[in-house]
Amino acid sequence: MLTKLLLTPHALKMTTLGVALISTAMVAQADEAADYPTKPIQFLVAAGAGGGVDNFARVVRPMFEEALGGARITVVNLPSASGALAHQRTANGAPDGHTLDFASTTYVTSLAAGQNPVGLDQITPVARMQSDVMALFVNPQRYPDFESFLEYAQANPGKVTVGGTHTASPDHVAFLSLRDASGLDMSFIPYDSTGNATANVLGNNIDATTTSLSPLLSYIEAGQMMPILVFSDERLADFPDVPTTVEHDWDLTDGNDRAVFVHADTPAPLVQRLEEVLKGIFDSEDYQAYAERVNLTYRDGWMAGDAYRERLEHNYELYSRLLSNEQ
Repeated sequence: MLTKLLLTPHALKMTTLGVALISTAMVAQADEAADYPTKPIQFLVAAGAGGGVDNFARVVRPMFEEALGGARITVVNLPSASGALAHQRTANGAPDGHTLDFASTTYVTSLAAGQNPVGLDQITPVARMQSDVMALFVNPQRYPDFESFLEYAQANPGKVTVGGTHTASPDHVAFLSLRDASGLDMSFIPYDSTGNATANVLGNNIDATTTSLSPLLSYIEAGQMMPILVFSDERLADFPDVPTTVEHDWDLTDGNDRAVFVHADTPAPLVQRLEEVLKGIFDSEDYQAYAERVNLTYRDGWMAGDAYRERLEHNYELYSRLLSNEQ
């Protein structure tokens, strides 16, 4: 038997009013996206000056200004507390798209470590634009290839030390992922910068470092440092002799992502407009030339906001497990 829902004239009037209000709000949000920007924009960089995230934001800035017809953009570096200050300022600001948070994988690693109070319910990704390949680097005078490193690590459990930037950084979770996948008994030594970790590899104070390719290009070109294992499913064109993690049957293809976030309550039409602007920049010849120059084309950097959110949620669970096992 079919049941017929009868609405009183008052209920019908209220329902119609509700639909009208929703429609009005949607039109207003669409107009807001079309009029954007209406004031100066801030790029908050959740890292210090000169690093990968900072370079990313400063490369994007003039392209973003041009794409929006001459918008005014200020870049502000907020490296404190693993970038948490930048995320807090984004979450506490107006949800109007005029504050963009540029962050790396450190956002989710610090979240998993309990060092970052700003979750995905407070800021949301607009898009990921970079995914830098992680690798295991050594002084080639000490380890000419990964097989020699592996042989030493297996013969000397507990004696191998691998350095990287601070605890709960992308370098650290890359090390934890490698140790978890390989079963090798190794220890992590945190440093305050990639430069210090590299110096300690060169000085033979530690055996290796886990980091991304782009920061060590000058050392590689000088023959001082060498990747002996890349966290990838395929060998890299510029390093055809370097084996991958997948070749060793390890489910490990991690990278250091760099992405753009906004306040979680930013209207959907405005988030979509920002995503479209960033996709146009990503596809441009100027941006692709920059990505090629700093070895950011080994894997596709682009990931739309919804897809990247799913990746962040997955990585949060993975990193939480790895970091809890470390304690």
